[in-house]
Amino acid sequence: MKPETAQPVEVRGKFLSTVLFGSRWLQVPLYLGLIGAQLVYVVHFMVELEHLVVGTFTLTEEAIMLIVLGLIDVVMISNLLIMVIVGGYETFVSRLNLEGHPDEPEWLSHVNANVLKVKLATAIIGISSIHLLKTFINAPNLTDKVLLWQTVIHMTFVVSAISIAYIDRLMPHPARH
Repeated sequence: MKPETAQPVEVRGKFLSTVLFGSRWLQVPLYLGLIGAQLVYVVHFMVELEHLVVGTFTLTEEAIMLIVLGLIDVVMISNLLIMVIVGGYETFVSRLNLEGHPDEPEWLSHVNANVLKVKLATAIIGISSIHLLKTFINAPNLTDKVLLWQTVIHMTFVVSAISIAYIDRLMPHPARH
């Protein structure tokens, strides 16, 4: 092969590799959008907290419990968003270089796509559990069909998370340092 024909192919390959690898930065606006969604949840949390505080002496115990479960739900969704934002950015875009930072999350040091999937699946089960608890507290106001389907959906999340964790366990893992 002539050297003058090999060089353009090599240059094209490097350019294509650079473009493909650089395309990961297109995810940054998506993560910024999730930060915006988290801000919306903070506002929602504050509004619900105000309802709880203002209604302290007028709300029934059941209503207070439903509002508190709603607040817990918002916190769990916010935790899920943090896992996706920080873990996804660290896994798919660029390192955050937080080593030695006092606030570095413990799980971030060993995050990868599979670990992130398992963590997300368990977080979704937690969120679904809160929704299911709210449903059962409010059961007298709901139909049996709604109760059945929410239970089936929750169990689907549980089975999915167990399956994801099992598949992750079957996959080869690199040696730990």
